Amino acid sequence: MGLFGMSESSQAALATRLARSRARGRSTWLEPSTKIELRRFAGTRRHAERLSTPLRIAHLTDLHVGRVTPMRVQMTAVEMVNERRPDLVCITGDFVCHSQAFLDQLGHVIASIEAPVLGVLGNHDHWSGANAVRRVLRRAGAEVLDNVHTVLELRNERLQVVGLDDAYTGHADWRAATRGMRRDLPTLGLSHIAEESEHLWRAGASLVLSGHTHAGQVTLARLNELAIGRLVGHKYIHGLYGSRDAEDAAGSVYVGAGIGAAVFPLRIGKRARREITLFDLGMEPGSFSEHHEVQTPLKGRPPSPRTKEKRARAVARKRARRIAQGHDD
Repeated sequence: MGLFGMSESSQAALATRLARSRARGRSTWLEPSTKIELRRFAGTRRHAERLSTPLRIAHLTDLHVGRVTPMRVQMTAVEMVNERRPDLVCITGDFVCHSQAFLDQLGHVIASIEAPVLGVLGNHDHWSGANAVRRVLRRAGAEVLDNVHTVLELRNERLQVVGLDDAYTGHADWRAATRGMRRDLPTLGLSHIAEESEHLWRAGASLVLSGHTHAGQVTLARLNELAIGRLVGHKYIHGLYGSRDAEDAAGSVYVGAGIGAAVFPLRIGKRARREITLFDLGMEPGSFSEHHEVQTPLKGRPPSPRTKEKRARAVARKRARRIAQGHDD
């Protein structure tokens, strides 16, 4: 997602102008910092009941490998993840920025992660060419979950993971993804768009990891909630929402602040900083100090049929343009 919900064409044009300006040395105030926050949370009580050995999950989102976010930032994130020795790394979409120009760099980033990697795609991946992004991810050793679920064995524990394709561009199918899921296994959900978590909760995914919003990138005076919440219509802006209680029929969702950006590298406010989040599944909520408490979601507003149609047309139009130019999709 771009800053404050900008359209994809506006994001790309502004990102190009800013990159040229930085190259001319005219916008040093926009130079991205490599500062990355490390935030840690427990899993749900349902995870604690079903796991004998805790599993550490590292969550990354919105890498946006490209001209806006330098490789030194990406590799700093990878180094921080590897130092924590997670059992699994989950990446919830927007691997690229506005094109396929940086796919080789994306492959290097993913291949440098030392733990198994699962991911789902985001809107920027579909705008840029989902098939090409998938191929690079799989060559680099990541498994992409396109409306499917899988069961992993990690440290002699079984973990079920369900992943949705991107809902922003109309590719999510929660019915297909959850069909045949087991109810007796600890389950983790992945979705670029956090609002889709409500479908996954009902299927037994008590924790869903998401991204897309970049936390708004400016969190002073709750500006992110105004822009991403009231104007764009998201219920979940950044951080932990929902319930981690085993008796609750719902579940919880975590919206990561992301590593990269699609337009401005600028991030103002502590909650807006680039972020890696660790989830210790199998540990009870409250067993250690967490970054923040569960939050109340905003009212939210689902996209209209007209908006959904417009987004789908944008994906089709960009794909047709790539094919006409002879680019591999």
